[in-house]
Amino acid sequence: MNFETSVLHRKNNSNRKIKSKVTPIYQTSAFAFSDLDELEGFYQGNGNYLYSRVGNPNTDELGELIAGLEGAPAGTAASSGLSAILSGVLAVVKSGDHIVAADDLYGGSFHLIKEELTQLGIEVTFVPFSDAHQVEGAIKENTKLLYSESITNPLLRVEDLEEVVRLAKKHHLVTLIDNTFATPYHCKPYLKGIDLVVHSATKYIGGHSDITAGVLVGDEELIGKAHGKIVNLGANLSPFEAWLTCRGAKTLALRMKQQSANARRVARALEQNQEVNKVYYPFHHGEEGFGAIVTIVLSDTADVNKFFKELGWIKIVPTLAGVETSVSHPLTTSHRALPPEVCRELGITKQVVRISIGIEHADDIIAQLNEAVNRSL
Repeated sequence: MNFETSVLHRKNNSNRKIKSKVTPIYQTSAFAFSDLDELEGFYQGNGNYLYSRVGNPNTDELGELIAGLEGAPAGTAASSGLSAILSGVLAVVKSGDHIVAADDLYGGSFHLIKEELTQLGIEVTFVPFSDAHQVEGAIKENTKLLYSESITNPLLRVEDLEEVVRLAKKHHLVTLIDNTFATPYHCKPYLKGIDLVVHSATKYIGGHSDITAGVLVGDEELIGKAHGKIVNLGANLSPFEAWLTCRGAKTLALRMKQQSANARRVARALEQNQEVNKVYYPFHHGEEGFGAIVTIVLSDTADVNKFFKELGWIKIVPTLAGVETSVSHPLTTSHRALPPEVCRELGITKQVVRISIGIEHADDIIAQLNEAVNRSL
């Protein structure tokens, strides 16, 4: 099936006795058993559900849906994107192991690996994944994982997934790619050879800024290990959040098509504004746009604080990917936890603005952003 069809019809609920059109919300903490033999059957692999931290029909549906869209055999849902990342990493590495990670990861991911995982005895080296020689040079005897993003946050570098896979195979490593910005609508890393693909489903999968969720997909063995980490760490997603995420995912293709096309138009328009020093957008990937994020660098003469005050109907938020256009300031939000020297090396300065393009008319978005830029002088 084409993407637009599979996002709606991939899950088969024919095993339910009551044939509701939409999967019900299984808002329960536990599942009942008729006797001890039936309870024991669960532990013998003959039952589906025991306790919602361990598994629930709604969270299973979400994991299976995104796995199907990514072309992966299995998927599991978690309480947030970072929970899904953590479960994926811990499914591969343990104390004494080493990770080679892209130096331009999302700030929350960077902080998780550098500050939290190192306390567990896990080593990490951050290098520019744009330079394969530096990536390979960072690989050590105890390296187990290569970790990057398909489109990086916030400067929108498109990862060379084939090169990541080549290096991983050469050195017998596992690969993990965050596909949040691209979504499976634009990119399917698993089909390119990536082992684990993670999404902050809070963003485009859910799509409406009303849930917090994460999804990890890959082969059955790795996902089984990752799911075990989610269970043991209590990082499970609630049934209602999973249900809302599945509902939002039904319009993923429509939203991404409109938002990406808008983003390309906005990026081209902002290139013409003399008070915008640089526009980051993957222009060479997809004729109708490749993702819905546009990042700009305001001129040195522009007052970034005034720019944010002049945004009118465009909301200022610390996140992205809703149906409404919004703007954030990476230096003080998503990448706040990064050391100042790291931000400077990456080019994340005070003048950098990340714009999450919505489904509004592109002309209205362009007019409002240009007005805010021009009034920031």
